Amino acid sequence: MTTPPTAVPRPASVLVRPARAAEAAHVAWLAALTFPLACPPGTPVATMAAHVAAHLAPADFRAWAVSDRHALLVAVDEAGGRRGATSDDVPPLLGYALVAFGEPAGAEERAVLRAVAGPGPYAELSKIYVHPEALGGGVAAHLLDGAAAAAAELGSAAGVAAPLWLGTNGQNVRAQAFYRKHGFEVAGTRTYDVGGVQHDDVVMLRATGEPGTGARPSA
Repeated sequence: MTTPPTAVPRPASVLVRPARAAEAAHVAWLAALTFPLACPPGTPVATMAAHVAAHLAPADFRAWAVSDRHALLVAVDEAGGRRGATSDDVPPLLGYALVAFGEPAGAEERAVLRAVAGPGPYAELSKIYVHPEALGGGVAAHLLDGAAAAAAELGSAAGVAAPLWLGTNGQNVRAQAFYRKHGFEVAGTRTYDVGGVQHDDVVMLRATGEPGTGARPSA
C-alpha cells in the first residue's frame, strides 16, 4: 500500500466510481483530513479526533464498500482513475461520498422526513467531502451527481423512488448554498453528536435521486 499523498494534482477531468474495499484505508485517510473542515469554528481537536476514530475508521469504509445498502464513491482524475479500479495502485483521491439506503438512525430525522416526504425508505447523502487541494475544480458537483445516481439505483433495486436527504451543520452556509444549487431545500432540523458534543444541523431534502438537478457550483 502506498502512502496517500498530502497534495493532489488539478484533474483534467473527474471520474466518479465505486470505491473498492482495498481502498478503505485511503478513503479513511481522506475522511480524517476533510472532516474537520466541515466542523464549526472552535470545535475542539479532541472532539473531532474522537468522532473520526469512532466513525471513520478503515473498517467502516471497508464495510460500506461491500454493503448492498450503501454506495461508497470516490472521485479521481479520469486519466489515471480507471487503473485504480482493477489494480492495487490506488490513484490520488480527489474526494469521496457515501449514500446510505433505509431509515434514518435518529428520531429527529425520521420525524422530519416522514412529515415532509412520507414513509420511507430514504436515501441519505451521509458524507461528501473533497480534498482541500482539489476544491474549486468541480469535484463536489461530480460527486453529488454520482451520489444521486447511486441513490436512484439503490431505490430501484428495492422497488421504490427513495427521496434523497442529508444533514449539514446549521452554521455551514457555504455547504447549504451548494446543496440548494443542486435542488435541496431545508426540511427541518436535528442535533448531531460529534465526539460527545451536540451540534445543530439542518435536514435538507431533494424529492428524487435523479442526477443533473441544479447548477454546478465551483466547489
